[in-house]
Amino acid sequence: MEILAFGVQSDEKPLIERAFAGKHDVRCLDVFLNRDTAPIAAGYEIISTSVNADLGGGVLQTLAAGGTQMIAQRSTGFNNIDLDVAERLALRVSRVSYYSPYSVAEFAWTLAMAANRRVIRAAGRTRDFDFRLDGLLGRDMHGRTAGVIGTGKIGEAFTRIAHGFGMKLLGWDVAENPACVELGMRYVDKEQLLAESDLISLHVPLLPSTHHIIGKDALARMKDDAILINSSRGGLIDTSALVGELRAGRFLGIGLDVYEAEAGLFFLDKSLKGVDDDTLARLVTFPNVIVTSHQAYYTEDAVGQIIDATVRNVDDYLAGRTGDNVLVPARPGS
Repeated sequence: MEILAFGVQSDEKPLIERAFAGKHDVRCLDVFLNRDTAPIAAGYEIISTSVNADLGGGVLQTLAAGGTQMIAQRSTGFNNIDLDVAERLALRVSRVSYYSPYSVAEFAWTLAMAANRRVIRAAGRTRDFDFRLDGLLGRDMHGRTAGVIGTGKIGEAFTRIAHGFGMKLLGWDVAENPACVELGMRYVDKEQLLAESDLISLHVPLLPSTHHIIGKDALARMKDDAILINSSRGGLIDTSALVGELRAGRFLGIGLDVYEAEAGLFFLDKSLKGVDDDTLARLVTFPNVIVTSHQAYYTEDAVGQIIDATVRNVDDYLAGRTGDNVLVPARPGS
C-alpha cells in the first residue's frame, strides 16, 4: 500500500522513508494539507498529516469522497481536526500522544535564556564587529521565580531545568504533578502565579478553556520585567493584547515558538513575498521579542519517535487494532 504524507520537511523525509521501508511505500509531499491540496489525496486510503494541516469539515469531506479512510497526524495536538465530522464520515484518526518532552522543554529554556541575555542582539552586533555591551544587561535566573502553566510531561521537564537553575517554583494546572511537588513546586491560583513569577512558561494544550489564557487581564497582572515563553500553541496568547503591552514598554523578554495565526505562514518561505499579517509584522519589530517557527519539537529524538508512532498507528489501523493514539476509531465496516 502507498501512503501519502503531507507537510514533510526535508530533514524529515529520509526518516519517514526509512521507517516505512519494507512495510509500505510512502509518497512525501512538502505541501500542507488544506482545501486546495486535499484533492491530491484521491485514491489514497491512508494519509499522514503535519501539525499545521487543515482538517476541518470541508477538507475531511474531500478526503472521504476521494477514498481516504485513515488519517495519521504526526503531532500531539489535534485542535486542527474536526473530530465530529471525522466520526460522521467514518474516518479513522490517530495522533502521536507522546514524544520526547525534553525537546520542547529545552527549547523553551533556549528562548528564555536568549531573551534574558539578549543573545540575538549580541550575535547581530558581533557580526558587524560591534563589541559594545550597551543594552545587553541580563540577570541571573538563580533565586528568581519560575511560573509553569501546565505541569504535564513537558512542564515537568521544564520545571526540572528551572530547579537546576536554583529557581523558586510556582505551578498551575488542573491536577498537581507529584514529581514537581517533590522538586519544591508550590501550586497556586493562576492570578498569583502571574503576579509573582519572573519567568512564565506555557505548557497546556489549546482547548476552549485555555484559548487566550494569557489575555489582556493576565498580561496586566504580570510583572513589567517578566519573561513570557510559549512553546505550546499560539492560541494560548491574545497576540493583539500582547502587542499593546509591548508598545507600552513592558516585559524583559518574550519568546514565542508558536503564533495563533501561524497556519499558512510557519514552515513556509515568505522571505521574498513578506506577510500581510500586521500583528505578526509588528510583533517581530520589538527588540525584546524572539519568534521562531514552531520548531521546539524538531530534534532527531522527538521526530524519530513521532514517525515511529505514526508507523505503529498505520499498522494498528490495518490490523484492526485501537490504542491510546486513536482519536476517532471509526472505520468502514467496523
